[in-house]
Amino acid sequence: MQYLANPTRFLKLANAVLPYVWAITILLFAVGLYGALAASPADYQQGETVRIMYVHVPAAWMALFVYSVMALASAIALIFRHPLADVAAKTAAPIGAVFCFLALATGSLWGKPMWGAWWVWDARLTSMFVLMLLYVGYMAIWAAIEEPHRAAMVARVVALVGFINIPIVKFSVDWWNSLHQPASVFRMGGPTIDKSMLWPLLVMGLAYTFLFLALHLVSMRAEIAARKIRQIHIAEIGER
Repeated sequence: MQYLANPTRFLKLANAVLPYVWAITILLFAVGLYGALAASPADYQQGETVRIMYVHVPAAWMALFVYSVMALASAIALIFRHPLADVAAKTAAPIGAVFCFLALATGSLWGKPMWGAWWVWDARLTSMFVLMLLYVGYMAIWAAIEEPHRAAMVARVVALVGFINIPIVKFSVDWWNSLHQPASVFRMGGPTIDKSMLWPLLVMGLAYTFLFLALHLVSMRAEIAARKIRQIHIAEIGER
């Protein structure tokens, strides 16, 4: 962790691994989409609409995962003063917000034929909506506060406090009555989903993960460059 505290070292590593991360991402999406659209069967109750699952479920997983990354990075920045931790948290937020929006949108499309409604205010959907608001609020802090150090201090607190919502989203279907189905993949008794549907879902989950990693590295490179330009601009103003 301390080795990567140096932005130059981080950029060197990011530039080296990014081509491989993109290649793995493309390969995983190719395999996952083939499994989701061609190899896996239609559900005996849901029919072809079950294929929305291969987009919706990984997006929901990633919405939770990315916010957890933000909270961890914020904690590292707060405790260890790691110079790139705030960069990691800030650049992860827009990506996580897209995943969260995708989960909400595809969930609505899936919910209409299954529940007869585009939206219901049950525990899982409400807590996911709250997560979306947390993403938007976190990004708004960085946009509203011009001074980076002050913005980082406020954003850290928001990310850490907002992490309380993550277990609520995860266990909402177990704690409250919900139209949303309970966990069928990551559960104590093992997956309940058929193997013909499970493997494409897991591959798509990995594809989403590597997509996040690639986009996150690209975003961090851009943020580091923007901060360097800002420092040069401030130095030039100070010399005048």
